[in-house]
Amino acid sequence: MTKTIEYKTKGTCSRQINVQITDGIIDSVEFIGGCNGNTKGIAQLVKGMKATDIIERVKGTDCRGRGTSCPDQLALALEAALAE
Repeated sequence: MTKTIEYKTKGTCSRQINVQITDGIIDSVEFIGGCNGNTKGIAQLVKGMKATDIIERVKGTDCRGRGTSCPDQLALALEAALAE
């Protein structure tokens, strides 16, 4: 089953993360806003991977003492997608 979500981020330069997942595997990720090269790189790196593996690897990543980051917000977006 394919799921598409639009996740509104909190505490990061990116404003939103669009994620498409099929049977727990990431089809695509798009960050709206944020550091363009870094977010495009993250999106390409996670493509084709299990969402649970990405959550385990990046959840809790901090950016400049904010308590979150674009990778951390991606983990939260993936958790939300899997919970639906």
